[in-house]
Amino acid sequence: MPSEFNFLSCPTSVLLSFEFNMKLTYQPFELLLKHTFTIAKFSRTSTPVMLIKAEHEGQTGYGEASMVPYMGESFESAAAFLSKVDADRFKYPFDFEDIIAYLDSIAPGNPAIKAGIDIALHDLDGKLRQKPCWQILKSDPAKMPLTSFTIGIDTPEVIIQKVKENPDCKIIKVKLGRDSDKELIKTIRSVTDLPLFVDANQGWTDLQQSLDLTYWLHEQGVLLIEQPMLKTDPDGNAWLTERSPIPIIGDESVQRLPDVEKANGVYNGINIKLMKSAGMYEAHQMILKAKELGLKLMIGCMSETSCATLAAAALAPQCDWADLDGPFLTSNNPYKMPEFKDGKWILNNDNGLGIGLR
Repeated sequence: MPSEFNFLSCPTSVLLSFEFNMKLTYQPFELLLKHTFTIAKFSRTSTPVMLIKAEHEGQTGYGEASMVPYMGESFESAAAFLSKVDADRFKYPFDFEDIIAYLDSIAPGNPAIKAGIDIALHDLDGKLRQKPCWQILKSDPAKMPLTSFTIGIDTPEVIIQKVKENPDCKIIKVKLGRDSDKELIKTIRSVTDLPLFVDANQGWTDLQQSLDLTYWLHEQGVLLIEQPMLKTDPDGNAWLTERSPIPIIGDESVQRLPDVEKANGVYNGINIKLMKSAGMYEAHQMILKAKELGLKLMIGCMSETSCATLAAAALAPQCDWADLDGPFLTSNNPYKMPEFKDGKWILNNDNGLGIGLR
């Protein structure tokens, strides 16, 4: 590693040189959360992230792999995967269908590190083509949906504090899935009347109790419910979807493109996340397939920096709902905060993803 090389002022970067004058650099980064983040079955205070930089013909593309622990990826697994990547396969102009097929051939799973590579190459592609990624993907910035602000499971006092930290989002997303679901909603309703998304993260088990809760949540101004039952229980989820007054959205059960077809008839819609879909290319293919099937679309995130947020925002105008609040929930974002106005991310006209460096 050349001593003068400096990527986000981190000395632990790793550099791979490509024969066709491309360089790929990756570095581990611990993304810190402002609050302990608790969902139905997990809690964490930080997220391991692999930051990626791709350079070619004087341009630089930035990518990110956000590896939430319950998805099974880590710094070690990401580095092991990257060590197997044959950079000669990334010829320019990029064939993203071929690239994702190649990455899948290296090893199954590992969607986050595959997404990091895909995002960096998309950013680089936009810069080399001198176009914004959203334009290349045929998104309309005027159709950008509102982004929700997520409140994890916590004590009433901390819940109220979190709601007050809302950065002017027009929708609150609430994590449910425990016995305290109603108490949590009532606490939030004591301080805000904003519309709500709720995410049970597979935490509901009793069908009739779940159905009764959907009607109560409907009265509380809830607009949608993510993954109420176990992802391995399509019959239970389908039963609830058929009877619920609120749209039911598949999340953990919808990872990659083949899962979209499986979601049809089970859910009203799906939640696409780049860290599940292995990046922007397949996320876009999932959007197209979902629309073909008549499924509603939400684009969401893990705990992410501005980099992955802007990658998802480039596709967000093609979706019905957005939950892209990563930069609001973290305390050490290594990139500049993207422009945010009236509850929406603003897509700029910069080439690539429009990532601002600090």
